[in-house]
Amino acid sequence: MDQLWANRAASAETAVFNRHIRRLWGMPGTQLGVVAWPSTRADRMFKSWDYWWQAHLLDTMIDAQLRDPQEYRIARIARQIRGHRLRNNGAWTNNYYDDMAWMALALERSGRLLGVARPKALKTFADQFLNAWVPEDGGGIPWRKQDQFFNAPANGPAGIFLARHDRLRRAQQMADWIDGTLIDPDTHLVFDGIKAGSMVRAQYTYCQGVVLGLEVELAVRTGDARHSERVHRLVAAVKSHMLDDGVIRGAGGGDGGLFGAILARYLTLVATTLPGDSEDDEAARTTARELVLTSAQSAWDYRQSVNGIPLFGAFWDRAAELPKDTGDKAKSVDGAVNSSEIPERDLSVQVAGWMLMEAAYALGADGDAEAEES
Repeated sequence: MDQLWANRAASAETAVFNRHIRRLWGMPGTQLGVVAWPSTRADRMFKSWDYWWQAHLLDTMIDAQLRDPQEYRIARIARQIRGHRLRNNGAWTNNYYDDMAWMALALERSGRLLGVARPKALKTFADQFLNAWVPEDGGGIPWRKQDQFFNAPANGPAGIFLARHDRLRRAQQMADWIDGTLIDPDTHLVFDGIKAGSMVRAQYTYCQGVVLGLEVELAVRTGDARHSERVHRLVAAVKSHMLDDGVIRGAGGGDGGLFGAILARYLTLVATTLPGDSEDDEAARTTARELVLTSAQSAWDYRQSVNGIPLFGAFWDRAAELPKDTGDKAKSVDGAVNSSEIPERDLSVQVAGWMLMEAAYALGADGDAEAEES
């Protein structure tokens, strides 16, 4: 079974590289993911590039290297990091704390697990998150600079990064803020955020994922039972409210294309890394594993095959649709990217399918390597 998922993950990797990866502006030693396939000339010139999609592309490239270590993958990772910084005007930061948190997580993993380290970047990101903490304004850290929207998509991944970056006290404060502010008392799911004192009640799969990741990191590092208990509660809530026929619910294309895969990544972390041997610990790990593997099998079953390599659907419980080079493309509106007319056209959707295959492979690995995959 391990080899089966390894083969599927490798096929997904090939598909993303064949269809989406290009040099940035033709510059040697660089690459980025083209945001659409089929693509336009503007796409290939990286007129739009979607910072946080590239961060997840990098994170999934790291997964692939852990699955099958190769020197050429290390070179790809270095090119992706260089391309990202150059396209971001020679800087690491932007105005969105959630964007920066995703990139911080990917760079932290590339350094810790692969030796492709950018310590100055990690310090820059840590300072951004630490200085953005504003409990006097109701946060949390905000979604973006000069904003009063404090949400799980910023605080969750920033908290995971700070826990891994030895800023444990602030990571705990962020987890406690989420638990005290954003948990739905009825479903126990995580609400999106709080804006100027009013709850934004949307419940997205990726919000559940990042909170699971943060609480697992804290359970491992602190031994405090409250973190494991929150994981137990949230895994059960995801199983009850975030599935369609046992498969992680899709959210279309654009930014939503990544939501389910982010949940799968951190469910994998629960399955491989949540400490403890109580019945509740075992149940959470078993459930998390089942949700990822069921979703991955369904996504694979419903894929299209184009030139012998997979094209994944935006919804893993139904057949993927072949994208065309006509129709509306994904566009950024007020800081969020909406879907292409056919969501399978979006890089986000295809990276998500690849990320899910890597997660399924990680669940078949053994020992310490298993825990590092997520």
